[in-house]
Amino acid sequence: MRNQPNQPNNRQRTPAGTDVNEVRQQNAASAAGQPFGTEFGAETDAQEVRERNAQSEARKNRAPRNPS
Repeated sequence: MRNQPNQPNNRQRTPAGTDVNEVRQQNAASAAGQPFGTEFGAETDAQEVRERNAQSEARKNRAPRNPS
C-alpha cells in the first residue's frame, strides 16, 4: 500500500483510504456522548430554509402547467 502525501507513515488505512485511528477516536467520542459530524447542521439557518422552500413552492404554483 502506498502512503498518501503528507500522511505520517504510522497511520493505518483501509484499502478505501479511511484512517483507522481517526475512526476509533470518533467511535470513542461517540460512546462518551460527544457528538461529531454535526457542524453542518449547526450552521444551517432553519428559518432561511423554510423561507426558500416557501418561495420555491409559490413559484411552482404560479408556473403554467403544460397539458399532457
